[in-house]
Amino acid sequence: MTANTEEQELKDRISLIESMIAEGRRTTESWGWIFVFWGVAYYVAIAWSAWGNHRVPAWNITMTAAMLVTFGVVVWRKFGGTQKSQPVTTFGRAVTSVWMAVGISFMVLIPSLGMGGRSNSNLVVAVIGTLLGTANAASSMILKWKLQFACAVVWWALAVISCIGTHAQSFYGLLVANFFCQIVFGIYGMIAQSRKQKECRAGQGVSHA
Repeated sequence: MTANTEEQELKDRISLIESMIAEGRRTTESWGWIFVFWGVAYYVAIAWSAWGNHRVPAWNITMTAAMLVTFGVVVWRKFGGTQKSQPVTTFGRAVTSVWMAVGISFMVLIPSLGMGGRSNSNLVVAVIGTLLGTANAASSMILKWKLQFACAVVWWALAVISCIGTHAQSFYGLLVANFFCQIVFGIYGMIAQSRKQKECRAGQGVSHA
């Protein structure tokens, strides 16, 4: 009897962990728009720096503005928006902490590179690739999400290319990595969230009927 009880408790714990991981993925998918938003912000910074030939102000100003907008929306969703009533799981908090830490790293490092006169484009791209690769890898390991780990590999590959490759290789690598790992991945998350919400509403409708 005791063995059966322990086995059932183990199954319950495994089921709980799996449900928390699934909830963590849903939380990440619900923030898919942020990936798209930051992808667009990177393209704005790239275009600005290429057009005006002022790389430091372009990246510093764009990244700072994007961070402020993101922070404002996060606060609004937490305290006054649609996410207020949704519970936050341990996995969700862990993933959020990872991305917050990376965001703070961006805010500290990018302006510092500019003020120190070390903001040549290849170095900035290598920093971006390394930080985003780290964030995606940590998140994917927490959530056991192979697709997001693939994004981490792409970002890390970009960092390597930027360190050993030419300016053109670094530039085009950033365009490609940003498109697939920010824009496409973010849109995928938004579509997945929308699909699950429809399935949930359909299930609720059937249960009420």
